[in-house]
Amino acid sequence: MRHKYFVNGLVLARFPFSEDSVSLILLTDELGLLRASARAIRKPHAKLASSLQTLSESKMSLVHGKLGWRLFGAQYIQQWSPILSFPARSRVARVNELLIRLAPGEMKQVSLYNTFIGFLKALDEFPEDLHDAIEHLAALRTVHAMGLDDGVLPEQLGGSIYYPEVLRTLCENSREYVTRINRGISASGL
Repeated sequence: MRHKYFVNGLVLARFPFSEDSVSLILLTDELGLLRASARAIRKPHAKLASSLQTLSESKMSLVHGKLGWRLFGAQYIQQWSPILSFPARSRVARVNELLIRLAPGEMKQVSLYNTFIGFLKALDEFPEDLHDAIEHLAALRTVHAMGLDDGVLPEQLGGSIYYPEVLRTLCENSREYVTRINRGISASGL
């Protein structure tokens, strides 16, 4: 019998896999970035369908078999797409695409989950004039987690990595941080 994993996760992307199944790219709090399949969620009355939309945060039940990860349960926590404005969703899409392109496959880098959830919360809570800095910080932390940046990261304060003092510093020094992000992307060979 295979071991079952119960984790909090975020659906980064989903692709049709067969007539009624999908392939998912998930970012989880305990297993990091992984790809999983979910069966029968494209049927009209599928129970898991709402919990597995892109940018849905859910409590997930996973099992690892010989063909990879399979998701067999999910309990909805938060759907981020309707909460965020269109420009904020565009920012999320850019950082999301960066993460997916930089990660070679599965990656047990669990700090990325907190980075990404904090990124979504910050875009929801902070005013639009700080959204550039929030996106830069999320991209920099992603590049750093992949081992493509060895610079110093702003410290976490009070349980959050996104706080106004750091974001204002990022706004003032945005050129330096964007250069570090671009150097990391160049180092990856993309």
